[in-house]
Amino acid sequence: MRADQTTRYSKKESRVSRIYNVLFLCTGNSARSIMAEALLNVLGADRFRAFSAGSYPSGQVQPMAAELSQSLGYPADRMRSKSWDEFAAPDAPEMDMVITVCDNAAGEACPVWLGHPTLAHWGVADPVAVEGDDARKRAFVAAFAMLRRRIELLLALPLDKLDRLAAEAKLREIGQVGSE
Repeated sequence: MRADQTTRYSKKESRVSRIYNVLFLCTGNSARSIMAEALLNVLGADRFRAFSAGSYPSGQVQPMAAELSQSLGYPADRMRSKSWDEFAAPDAPEMDMVITVCDNAAGEACPVWLGHPTLAHWGVADPVAVEGDDARKRAFVAAFAMLRRRIELLLALPLDKLDRLAAEAKLREIGQVGSE
């Protein structure tokens, strides 16, 4: 077991469950990746530890992304826009999965991730790019709902029973949900 990996013992069961590290990437790390981090950390807290980063971080979290994340109970002090370089450093947690949530980040040359994580792309339209307050709010809610649905599908996967290639295929399938 890696030094940064965590195991948990259930009082009802004697089995050990593994905590999976997931990194969500976007170019600016201000909205979609932040919301994905919050959703997975809240909804999958017993099995996952989520992080987010950007290739060119904006340095700020979009207020609507922060509001939606906080509505889940995700603490505001955990949200910050940061570079993916933090997660490529030797002392960074080793990722089990790296998921891009914007098309720009998916096309960029990513750092080499330690441990050869499973990679997937879950493209979500950029709500920040939408003009007009009401339209932008609707776009944020739609992006949040799409991410939530995909994360719920991730939570339903029997990851402990899937090999790396099968897990990657399932993650990629999840990335198509809602974009049909």
